[in-house]
Formats: sequence, structure tokens, C-alpha cells
Amino acid sequence: MVKKQKTLILDSDLSKAQAWEGSVSLDNDLMLSDCINKAPMPKDPRKMTFILIGLCTKGQLRYRIDGKEQVINEGDILIVSEHQVIDGYKPSPTMEGLCIMMSVNFFHEIIKSVHDVSSLFVFARTQPVLKLEQRECDVFKEFFYVIKKKITDTNNFFRKDLIRTLLLAMFYDVGNIIYRVRNFGEVQVPSEKLFTRFLRLVQTNCKRERRVSWYAQQLCISPKYLSLVVKRISGRTALEWIENYVTMELRVALKNSTRSIKEIAEDMNFPNQSFLGKYFKEHVGMTPSEYRKS
Repeated sequence: MVKKQKTLILDSDLSKAQAWEGSVSLDNDLMLSDCINKAPMPKDPRKMTFILIGLCTKGQLRYRIDGKEQVINEGDILIVSEHQVIDGYKPSPTMEGLCIMMSVNFFHEIIKSVHDVSSLFVFARTQPVLKLEQRECDVFKEFFYVIKKKITDTNNFFRKDLIRTLLLAMFYDVGNIIYRVRNFGEVQVPSEKLFTRFLRLVQTNCKRERRVSWYAQQLCISPKYLSLVVKRISGRTALEWIENYVTMELRVALKNSTRSIKEIAEDMNFPNQSFLGKYFKEHVGMTPSEYRKS
């Protein structure tokens, strides 16, 4: 059976969101929308190429993030990072919310000198949905609408600098929410930084390398130490993170390309199609062909 070729599937597209009803944007770096319920959401899996922070203000919605279903209720905040795959978008009829999307470069440009905040955001990869207290909801809404107003203030010479400053202040508040939920003790910045470097390596190299020892070597540490740090920071082992990204790449390739399974096996550096099939079934629970047809 020949699969119909789809467009703009593998990667999400921030520029598309800038045309949503009720949205305002700053160049190609930032988009805010308070009419998320009217936004045309894709029905197929998309790999995030930007950062998304959303607040559900009414009703409920469901997402799958990296294959795991997430339920977002009124008063919940959702944080999705680059390279994560989202699909299965199912809003309730009454769902309303606020949404902030920003380019990865813009996000890191803002928090690059604030290690504590960037480290806390790493945790959101393992727990993307967080319950806010009422006062936290109110503060998030205040930031949202002030930033939205500043985006439209095109006569302000310092507009972009003001928006960066407001976003950084908002990130501190969101980071504090993560801190509260995660119940961090003393934040060990070197360990958090090591975990972030590990994730970036996995994101870049998971198509070619699946060995914990290889990543440890790139980081100039032992596999045992890498495993200890990753487990302590994220609650997952280093191997689980690697397998998560590999299966995520396989899911996207199977669902959203016309390449044969043999070609995908070659691209993902599996010895052969049979080996890929066993690996995929072990981690997903069905064969690549069954998943492609599902």
C-alpha cells in the first residue's frame, strides 16, 4: 500500500502559527495567542522546532508528548521543548487557553546566563504538565498580556529589549513553579549542565549512536557516572533517554514518510530491517508495519 506524501510533517512550523486568529508575533522569534481554541492543529505527529508554553484557562485538552498521553486541565501549564514529538491533540468543546511559542535560539538567548532557570526547564521534559496555584495562574496571565501589548507597541525603540526582560522575569516565575513541583533541594548546577549536554548529544546523534559508553566518552566521563547523574536529575536512565529519542525518530519516520522500512533501518544505523523490527517491537509493542498502518 502506497502512503500519501505529506508536507511539513517531520517538523513543526512556527511561521504557520503566526497566522492564527488572535495571535501577535515578534519577527520569527516569538508568537502569542489567546485564541488557542480556534487554532488549526495538525492531526499528524510533529517534531517541535520551537519552545511552547501554554496555560489552560478553561476546559481540558489531551496531547501525546513523545508517545505518552498528557491531560491538561484548567489551571495547568504545559511546557514542550524542541525535538519533542506531539500528536493526538484532543480539546474539550469548552477548552480555552493562552499559548506562547518562541524559537529555540531566542529562548536560549534569554536564559543563557541564568543557569538555575535553564536547569529547571530541563525537568519539564520529564514532567511537561504542571498544576498552578491560583496566584501563579494570575501572574502568568499578567505577564502574557503585558508581553502581548508590548509586541504590538511598534513605536517603542526598546520594544525587543523590553520583551526579552519581561520573558526572563516570566521564566523565573515558571522556573519557581517547576522548583516547587519538583521539590528541588540544592540545585547542583554542574550536574544539570552535564545532563543538558547529554540530551543535546543524544538529540544530534541518536540516529547513529545508541551506546551509553559513546556518549560518556564524548563528555569525558565514565558510563557509570553519566548514568548516575542522568538518573538523579531526570528519573530516567541514560539508556532510557537514548531509546526514547531513537523510538521517537522511528515513529516519525514510519508515520510521515514514504521510505521503506529497509531505508529507515539504514538511515538509523541498524544492521538490517529485521534488527530494527525487533528493536521497535520491544519498545513500542508492535512491528514497524503495524505501527505504520495504525
